[in-house]
Amino acid sequence: MAAGREVSVVTVGGKGSALSSAFVFAISNGCAQVRIDSSVLEKLSTKHSLSAVPLQSSSNPRFLTLEESRASLLVLLNKFALSNAGVRPTLPNLIVETLNRGFSAESLDFGSVVDFLGSFFRLNGTTLEEAGVTDGELVVLENSSANLGGISALLDYSSSTLSTVADAVASLSCEASKADISAFNSVDSGDGFSVKDETAVASDMKVLLIGSKLVGRVDSDAISEIPKVHGSFREVVRSVHSRVRVELNSVAKVTKAGSWGNGFGKVLATTFSPLATLLRFLGEGSLRRAKLVIDSIDSADLRSQVLEIFGRSCPNSDNLNDGVRLISEALLNVDYASLLHEIYCLLVKVRTIISWEGALALFILERSEANERTQGVTSVRPEINGAKAKADKKGEKKKKVVLGKGTSVLRQLIKGYLKQMDGDSTDSIASLEGWTRELSLFFDPKAQKLDALLNKFKEIVESNESRRLPKLPKGTRDFAKEQMAIRERAFSIIEGVFKRHGAMALDTPAFELRETLMGKYGEDSKLIYDLADQGGELCSLRYDLTVPFARYVAMNGLTSFKRYQIAKVYRRDNPSKGRYREFYQCDFDIAGQYEVMGPDFEIKLNHRKLLDGMLEICGVPPEKFRTICSSIDKLDKQSFEQIKKEMVEEKGLTIETAERIGTFVKKRGFPLEILSELKQDGSEFRNNSGSVLALNELEILFKALEKSKCIEKVVFDLSLARGLDYYTGVIFEAVFKGAMQVGSIAAGGRYDNLIGMFGTKQVPSVGASLGIERVFAIMEQLQKDCNQTIRATETQVLVSILGEDLSQAAELASELWNAKLKAEYMVNKRVMKHIDRAKESKIPWMVIVGEREQNEGIVKLKDIEANKEEVVPRNNIVEELQRQLRNIPL
Repeated sequence: MAAGREVSVVTVGGKGSALSSAFVFAISNGCAQVRIDSSVLEKLSTKHSLSAVPLQSSSNPRFLTLEESRASLLVLLNKFALSNAGVRPTLPNLIVETLNRGFSAESLDFGSVVDFLGSFFRLNGTTLEEAGVTDGELVVLENSSANLGGISALLDYSSSTLSTVADAVASLSCEASKADISAFNSVDSGDGFSVKDETAVASDMKVLLIGSKLVGRVDSDAISEIPKVHGSFREVVRSVHSRVRVELNSVAKVTKAGSWGNGFGKVLATTFSPLATLLRFLGEGSLRRAKLVIDSIDSADLRSQVLEIFGRSCPNSDNLNDGVRLISEALLNVDYASLLHEIYCLLVKVRTIISWEGALALFILERSEANERTQGVTSVRPEINGAKAKADKKGEKKKKVVLGKGTSVLRQLIKGYLKQMDGDSTDSIASLEGWTRELSLFFDPKAQKLDALLNKFKEIVESNESRRLPKLPKGTRDFAKEQMAIRERAFSIIEGVFKRHGAMALDTPAFELRETLMGKYGEDSKLIYDLADQGGELCSLRYDLTVPFARYVAMNGLTSFKRYQIAKVYRRDNPSKGRYREFYQCDFDIAGQYEVMGPDFEIKLNHRKLLDGMLEICGVPPEKFRTICSSIDKLDKQSFEQIKKEMVEEKGLTIETAERIGTFVKKRGFPLEILSELKQDGSEFRNNSGSVLALNELEILFKALEKSKCIEKVVFDLSLARGLDYYTGVIFEAVFKGAMQVGSIAAGGRYDNLIGMFGTKQVPSVGASLGIERVFAIMEQLQKDCNQTIRATETQVLVSILGEDLSQAAELASELWNAKLKAEYMVNKRVMKHIDRAKESKIPWMVIVGEREQNEGIVKLKDIEANKEEVVPRNNIVEELQRQLRNIPL
């Protein structure tokens, strides 16, 4: 959402609501009204006692700009809405009234809590003494850092829009200056080590400039540095947005600092200082491109005039340096409000520079087009010599101004906004100044029509139609022939193991009804991919293969079923090394009544009832069991201190409860030893009914594992939690212990209640899922480490016909195929072409037939690896190949 729209309403509070920087920007600029959700007011009470804590006034008044003051008030309102301790409706209602009716600049003093309350109540016709303040309200006021949050939100939203505007204007400058854009082609090296944002900016520039006949002549660092500077700016803007989004919607917490949250100020200083640096670089790059555009003006007089007005009216490097100096001084003085304010002022200066760059680029492009029109009129006159007329017409085509497919759209959109854009004004300095003023207003996020530019830019760069190179969605992969060879081999082995244990194959749809999947995965439900409504059914891509299996068993009334399935699943996750959004799972599940603990077997092992018993012993409320399990499940990736912080600060446990959990989850070791410790006299687990049941079941399992001589492969680990909600009994996980760290490669457990959730009878079930993608990664790495060659094809023989007789190839290849040999054929006169083909595809044998071999009734059998040939009678070639290949693995 951009601001500058029709007056709308922003609702604060309520279930699932969140305050965004866009909302703050809209309210701060009077482009929307604000209301507070009725559910927030209902939980507030007027019965709270007023505070007796003495308040200290500041000797330094702090007045923000009107925009900053309004933004700060909205952030404060949201902090009150998020709090539920000791807050009356009085302050939230007054803030809503104040924002909606408006107020003048320098009405609110943010120097201290008491100064703010005094000025705020005066603004609303009362006094602090009359209205009073509760202890709960003081906690919010002292720890909300509303002034810092408000300015941060303005910076977040403004910098985000500036990033897109800067890219759009830079693309126009490339054409106006006739720049060499070859640097955009070399950003992505293809080796996996490219910087994502730099590559993205270069790709966007190429998309915008596709088809341009103006670029490619002038070499300049101001152009070649665009991917690095603009890409770094994108990265910092994204970091700022992530931090601001969290801080806007977090509850005001009591800090030791206490006065307007200096701790929060340090966090913001760390986050926003890189933004100040990149704003300076962005402005300097824009200045250099603007001067490059001016240098392209062909008229010396006009160029001199433009340079003079540009130097006089546009902010320059000294202005940028002054802005950076003020930012540094604010940081040294630990004045975080001034720090953010000065960064905002620097952003406005940079936006003005970019407006000048854009106006100059349009000025030059319009002038070029006007010159073309003039030349076209001049050249259209009668000629006695027809050849001369044709030559003139041909020359006219060569001179035609052709912009890129993307830049031409952006240019027309901006021209539609500017009021004085016509060909007759291309020599007018007044027109240039007017366009600059217009663009400064247009590029301001308050501008009503800026959304059109932002959306059009996004539409162009994301259009597959205009990209030179197609692109994969994040978190997905193509698999080349060598990788597919490994996959097919692995799938064959896994499928054989599943079948050997009596499993039957099952296939289910790639998507399910959304209601089928929801409520089964706990906190991970947010990673489910939802699909658009089609025909009245809300569907989602399957998250795993277990829930579809349970749905199938329930739907078909089965009471016993042992199945396997190898198929793709989908997660709306953040892609990273070893984590994808589309990947294969290999599942083996058993539904039905079997001997207790019979089918349950894996390496790293725990029991869900034991885990619940542990949480009950530690004092965790039952309603928090699942969310705390989700935290414990992260212990393989994070330290316990990090998990403890999450459980205390985000999930509401006491420090004592969290530390007690820590004493249990650190227990891991040989199954029978840990089991004995948990069952010994005095153990708290013996007094918990769920834990006793779990320990008895585990004892049965461990004895079975001991008899099968594989218990030494199992680790009893009380930190294993498996965050999915449907587990009810034993849970397990296999972790690869080699040098390559890929995390869990297989996991599963017992889920006795899942099938019954579909409205049918309960069918006890247990299953395991193999993380095949990680297994593939291990296999590929092992083959590399062992210098093993990977054959993408299983072809055993290449039938090589030296000539042009396709019928010979068909005859001989058919004989080999009928004998179950894997063969290909090739027809070519040059023997080296055949040998190169065999080596490239790693085909071990060649059967060579030339004119001499055909006349003599023989063939040559060539061993590629040994580089040896032998003559074989044509009629015996099948038997000889079978003999040679009998003991050679594929």
